[in-house]
Amino acid sequence: MDQLILKGLKFRGFHGYFDHEKKEGNDFEIDLTFTLSLQRPAISDELAHTIDYAKARDIVAEIMNGPSKNLIEHLALHIGEKLYNSFITEELEVRLRKLNPPMDGETAYSEVVLSWPR
Repeated sequence: MDQLILKGLKFRGFHGYFDHEKKEGNDFEIDLTFTLSLQRPAISDELAHTIDYAKARDIVAEIMNGPSKNLIEHLALHIGEKLYNSFITEELEVRLRKLNPPMDGETAYSEVVLSWPR
């Protein structure tokens, strides 16, 4: 099966468990992997036959710019559910990273990976 991958969608969001995260915000990065046949769009050269990148990013942005959530697991679930229900794809993987999470010591990111179908 083929894959269409969007890597490194970047957002500034006001999500996190601690009050200062909700006020100051955090940087987030998201990767999306859609598993579907890409034969038809490869032949037709028509956007209507594949995943519309702009629409996918708009869906992610709506959630990332929406109401504050405590956990990245919760954000990833909402992103995945909305994407999976918006596009024809056999499988979907959402990787959501919180860059520089608030914890002692230097940490590049925390990450969750959720997959559909669930």
